[in-house]
This record gives sequence, structure tokens and C-alpha cells, in this order.
Amino acid sequence: MQDEKMNPMTHITDLSSLVSVALDLGAEQVPGWSDKEKELANQTAAGGGDVAAIADLIQAGLDPLGDAFCSIRDAESRRPLGQTYTPAPIVNSMIKWAAQKGTPTRVIDPGVGSGRYLLAAGREWPNAFLLGTDVDPVAALMARANLAVNNMASRARIELVDYRELELEPHDGMTTFIGNPPYVRHHQIDAKWKKWLTRQASEFKLPASQLAGLHVHFFLATAKYAQPGDAGAFITSAEWLDVNYGRLVRDLLLNQLGGEAVHVIDPSASPFADATTTGAVSCFTVGSSVKSMRLRPVKSVQDLGGLKGGRVVSRERLEEAPRWSPLVRVSPKLEEGLVELGELCRVHRGQVTGANAVWVANPAEVKLPGDVLYPSITRAKELFAAGESLDDLSSLKVVIDLPSDLDELDTASRRKVERFLRIAKKQGADETYIAKARKAWWSVGLRAPAPILATYMARRPPAFVRNGAEARHINIAHGLYPRDELTPRALDGLAHYLRTSVTLGQGRTYAGGLTKFEPREMERLPVPHPEVLLHHASADATPLEPERA
Repeated sequence: MQDEKMNPMTHITDLSSLVSVALDLGAEQVPGWSDKEKELANQTAAGGGDVAAIADLIQAGLDPLGDAFCSIRDAESRRPLGQTYTPAPIVNSMIKWAAQKGTPTRVIDPGVGSGRYLLAAGREWPNAFLLGTDVDPVAALMARANLAVNNMASRARIELVDYRELELEPHDGMTTFIGNPPYVRHHQIDAKWKKWLTRQASEFKLPASQLAGLHVHFFLATAKYAQPGDAGAFITSAEWLDVNYGRLVRDLLLNQLGGEAVHVIDPSASPFADATTTGAVSCFTVGSSVKSMRLRPVKSVQDLGGLKGGRVVSRERLEEAPRWSPLVRVSPKLEEGLVELGELCRVHRGQVTGANAVWVANPAEVKLPGDVLYPSITRAKELFAAGESLDDLSSLKVVIDLPSDLDELDTASRRKVERFLRIAKKQGADETYIAKARKAWWSVGLRAPAPILATYMARRPPAFVRNGAEARHINIAHGLYPRDELTPRALDGLAHYLRTSVTLGQGRTYAGGLTKFEPREMERLPVPHPEVLLHHASADATPLEPERA
């Protein structure tokens, strides 16, 4: 008896007793009752337990019903529906951020569970309408009970419906979408919903992968429901930052959802007590023009705070990056006068030919028109040997880069090319993975000449070479392409600074001492502001001394 007074939930040992308590607490007061909930209620005997004491715990900000649910239905049993209940510190941080975006007249939690987000929202905004959806009738009853105990029943509604099928009524004012969308892997998602994902994404002219988890579906549904001026914050697994199926979330944040920030919780922090998963809080303001987003690594849940701060990353860099997690990582604080290379230049690895034996040749040995032969850097040692500037193409091999449309060629050139392609096919050049992925298997698709070329994998720092001869490059080198025009002298200064400042320690070292600089990693190298680069055009310049008028 003493234990029950200390913990009035001790008698809640199964779902039936949990439903009974939810009914006793006033779950029926909240509109939106479904047939499944009514059926549960009719099968459950009322009464049992110290309802007043449980209500006191709920009014104190605790969630005894949700805690009991997670105890009765273990993590393995909850996994098919993606039911992972969010700790209060995360809920509070997200509500705190949302409060800074304005006062909503409606709050929607797309996976309401026991109602933790709606309760926090109801306390923060006493006049907001609170709407929650869930597909589990037990969860819906818990949310109703919690809302009723907190005197929010008259301005709340719980719908037992898949969020993707929610029918929202027209609404005046700002809506805040907030919550923890269920994490369900793609192989547990019905084929009809995978078709829905593709169809709905196509309405936004966005690609979608059938491998997307349920949380990606919820981002897309939110983009469908939201109106300009709405705001939102979702916590999900962080894997969408990098995986192919996560491209849809990345595209939505950069466009329809108006992404503002992503706060990535360190995996070692274990944000959810009963689930081994990563965590990322995505904040968005619908209708805003995304020129940049803040990406912030967070060491612990307690460090989330009001979801402020983070590294500002331009839209251009976010659009280019195939993975966002490298952009989240903390770089050493830049000294005054320095910026990241990526702010000045895009870094692109050279094109993959798919069959160098076919597409790379000695110019004296290939009988093709000169306008399809491009002198190119095909070995890293060519850049190491070039020194500060590559000014002579005579020692380079050529890459055979044919137009996708062979009709562009004159008759004589076309005959030579067709003869070459017959030989190339006999060598299997049309059957390589790369060739099959091209628009035309015979067109390598070299990039334009980069004003600065760089090696990226060696046991020595990269070579940064001015490309005065305008050589092309394949995938053994990176090309640095200015985002905005830089004068030749500024480019000279940039190449000189990189040559004399970059160390092996700034790359990723593998077994055996081989060090590699991926394009995004190279973009994070510190370099001087453009106005300072002129002073690095010669080795005798004084570092970081601004040019005087």
C-alpha cells in the first residue's frame, strides 16, 4: 500500500488497466473519438488506482501514462509503429525555439503518442488549438487523458488517422508543426504509401526514393499541408543528412519547407533512452527564401538549449553537397581575415571515364578529329611536376570526349568516330557501369578547365597548380572553380596560399600514411579573404596584410 501511495502507477501493469485509467482521467472529453477507441473503451472496466494522484503527476508536467505504456509495451513491440517517446528536455527545446517564431493559432503533432508536445504547446500558447494524430488507439486515449487533466480538452482534438491522410480544415493564423515523426524503415511501409511518396513528391517536382523511412513521408506530408508563415520543428534520426533517400528531406528544407537550422545530436549522447538511434532537430519556417541554413553539432541533449547558433552554410553549398554531415562538423575557429575555401570556390573531382584504356590516349596514336581530343591531367604526378603553374600541354595525354549527339560532327569526322566506337565496343567500353549511367555511353562529359587544379590523395600535402594552359582533368584530381569572378592575380594568390599552408593533418589519413582530401573537406580549408589574396601572388608577400589604398 505504501508503494502505491508513493507511485500511483504501480497497479498499471497491462494495456487494459492503462486504458481504464485514461478513461477515468477524462479521455472522452477530447473530441475526435474513433470507432477503435470506442471499442477499447467498451471492452475496458472503469475504475482502479488513485486517479487523483495520477492527475497530480500529469499536472506537474510528468507523463506517467506514457512511461507506463513504454514499460508495458517494450521497445521491440513498439518498433513496427516507430513509437519512440521524446524526453522532456528535447520537447522543451523545440517549443522554446517555436515560441520565438511567433504565436500560433494552431499546433499540430503528426505522431502525438501520449501528447508530450501538445501539452507543452498548450502551456506555452494558452489560446492555440491543439491537434494530434496517431494510428494507435491506446496512444490516442493517453493523449486525450493528458489533455483533459490539463484543462485543454475544449481546444484540442485527437484524430486516429495516418498523418498522410489527415484532412485539415481551412485555418486562419499561423500553424506550428512540431513533434517526433515515427521512425519506421522502408521495408515495413506498404507499397501504396511508397507510391504516395513518389506521386506527392512529383507534385513538387522532386525525386523520391522508395527506400525512404516513414519520417521522410511525414516531412513531405507537412510540406503538403503547410502554408506560408507556418513554422515547424521535427526531431528524427539524423541519417537523412547523408543517405540517398534523405535527398527528399534536404530538398524540402531548401525549398517548400523553408529550412532554418538542423541541430545534430552527437550519437554518443543517446537522445532516446529505449532506442539506439541518432537524432537531428530540423527547424523550418514555411515560405521563407532559404539563402543559408545553420548546421550545429550538439554534444548532449542538455546542450540543445533554445536551438540557437550553428555554422551558417550557404544554399549553394548545401545544394552541391551529396552529404550534409561533413558540413555539420566543427572546424577550428578561423583566424581573423580567413574564410573557408568553399566560400570562394566549388571543389569538383574530375570526371570518371569508366575505361581509361579506351578514353585516355596518346594524341599521336589516336586517329580522331582534334576537336574531340582534350589535353588532360590523367596522373597526379603531372601536377606535382608542374610546380606553381601548368603552362604547357605538350606532355599530357588526351581524353576522348565525344558529343552526346554525333550528328554535330561533319561527315568525315563522323566516319572516324564511328570507326573508333566500333573498336571501343569490342573492348567493352559501352558495358561499364559508368557508361551505362551516361546519357550517351560514348560521351565522357569532361568539366570545363578549372583555373586551379589540385591533387587529393598522396603521402604529401596536395599540389595546388594554376591551370594557365586550361587542361581538363579526370577523377585523379580536383578542380577549384570560383563562385564569383576572381582576378588572375587573386587566383595566383589563392594557389600560392594553399601550396604553402595546407598540411597533411588537414586531410583524412588512412592506413599506410595515405592522406585524402574529399571535395567537401577541401572546401573547408581556411584561406584569406579575396581582398587579401593579392598579397599571396608572390612568395615574398607579407601574409594576411590587407592591401592599402
